Amino acid sequence: MSLQPAAAETFHRLHHSGLLRLANAWDAGSARLIESLGAKAIATTSAGVAWANGYPDGDQLPVARLRATVDAIARVVRVPLSVDVEGGYSDDPAAVADNVASLLELGAVGINIEDGAASPLELCAKIEHVKRAAARVGINVFVNARTDVYLRGLAAPDQRVAETVARAAFYRDAGADGVFVPGLRASAEIAAVVESVALPVNVLALSGVPDADALAALGVRRLSAGSDLAEHLFGHLSRLVDGFLREGVVAPQTEAATGYSGLNALFAGN
Repeated sequence: MSLQPAAAETFHRLHHSGLLRLANAWDAGSARLIESLGAKAIATTSAGVAWANGYPDGDQLPVARLRATVDAIARVVRVPLSVDVEGGYSDDPAAVADNVASLLELGAVGINIEDGAASPLELCAKIEHVKRAAARVGINVFVNARTDVYLRGLAAPDQRVAETVARAAFYRDAGADGVFVPGLRASAEIAAVVESVALPVNVLALSGVPDADALAALGVRRLSAGSDLAEHLFGHLSRLVDGFLREGVVAPQTEAATGYSGLNALFAGN
């Protein structure tokens, strides 16, 4: 019997007690490493997945590549898996639902899906179709509706809380289980959103965001690393490669390396 429905319920419960910290992964290796360090769930970063596959972020990744990544991650992790599907890779809600259903069939139990610069009603339609498709495959998918009010400056600064709350109400009524507000930083604004939104609130760990304990005290239920881990790793790799190409040496710069045997053991049995 598949354990996926139970994993889906576990993922839902993780949003209703304390602060769920998600160190976003981009491939099977990063996901397995994150799980080994005690993560309660795995969530992907759309940017990291796109870069790892040689594409820019922003709905440019072929869905077949995303499916392959999700399949690989699901093979090596046992904790609940949520997938960032950007805008769903289509403007057609039915096509978005089909894309998500294919990820659920591979082992995902949650998604992030965003409004971007589009009308909130477009995301509502996508959420409704996704929920119906998930019900057909027997998974109580956790839909984390991302609103880009802050990230894209879709409202004047003094209207951003109100616009976020209004959009969250639309998405809740469409079936969303959580709301993600990247770019939300100020404690007073975080508190206002949490108080007014009848869904678990997710924030992005950006510079200027309160620390995890403060966020938990404010009532935030989910904290995401986003693409930062992938960005830092690519930056470190760039420095290592540059040093190797210039000097022909890697070892002096790799004192913190996990090591061959450690990494090989991490994936043994998968």
